[in-house]
Amino acid sequence: MLDHFKFAKFTFVIEATEEISLPFYKGAVFRGGFGYTFKRIVCVQHANKSCLDCMLKNRCAYSYIFETPLPEDAKVLKLYKTVPHPFVIEPPLDNNRIVKKNTETAFNLILIGKAIDYLPYFVITFSELGKKGIGKNRSRFILKEVKSVNIDGQAQSIYNHEQMALKSSFSILNADSLDRMNNHNGNKQIKLEFLTPCRIRFNEKITGKIEFHILIRSLLRRVSSLSIFHCEKELELDFKQLIDYAKDIEISEDSLQWHDWERYSTRQKRKMSLGGAVGSITYQGDLKPFLQLLQLGEYVHVGKGTSFGLGMYVVFCSGLN
Repeated sequence: MLDHFKFAKFTFVIEATEEISLPFYKGAVFRGGFGYTFKRIVCVQHANKSCLDCMLKNRCAYSYIFETPLPEDAKVLKLYKTVPHPFVIEPPLDNNRIVKKNTETAFNLILIGKAIDYLPYFVITFSELGKKGIGKNRSRFILKEVKSVNIDGQAQSIYNHEQMALKSSFSILNADSLDRMNNHNGNKQIKLEFLTPCRIRFNEKITGKIEFHILIRSLLRRVSSLSIFHCEKELELDFKQLIDYAKDIEISEDSLQWHDWERYSTRQKRKMSLGGAVGSITYQGDLKPFLQLLQLGEYVHVGKGTSFGLGMYVVFCSGLN
């Protein structure tokens, strides 16, 4: 079903050369710093012009990655000016807001489809960002190492600061290999734990009650658009039938809580409210048709704000390791 859907996961290890002060939610700092630095490096218009008005937008690395334009011949999402970003930055999930000098921290990067070929841009950009600094004090860091993470969670170093060379061989993952739940417990019950705020829009508002069909609608929208625009193939799925099946899945336990969070957008020059649901929720019913999609969602996330790590969850089943 999803054998064409390719993605790759990397861990970026940074070492603070100055004490770094970070906000409560770190994802926006890494994403924002990356975007600003990336545009400064590659933009031939010297970052002063909107990508939407630039004649190079369909050939520009920054435009494709960070402000992905809607192709002129697109048959879907025609009402949108841009399409979902082909990357996810998963920030450190600890509560530590200070990274002391000469200590390390790490974040994950997921690249989807064609964006995998752009890995060198991410390495160069985060290396340059380290020279400019992040956080409120613009504290500097070194990109110490980049690791490729395989389907089993094992990591292999593909870049280090000393050699300054990026290996071309790393793990490229495939959605069809996500099968760890297929033979579990008759596929009757699973628990999702949301590690970062989940912002799913339903009936024109962000909902804190994530019924299963609402979750599946959002996952289908995200995965299908990523598939079309970044993996160059439409999903061969009966969306209506899947959503109808999803309506039969019940919530057996709901421990989700609303978490309010604000960030200041330098680009939009305003504060943005980005609250969402965190915690766990357990679903029961015939879940087999949804297992691959749910496992893929662990990588690509779900809802709004995925590029800076919102909508991150893990799936648990009793009896799974």
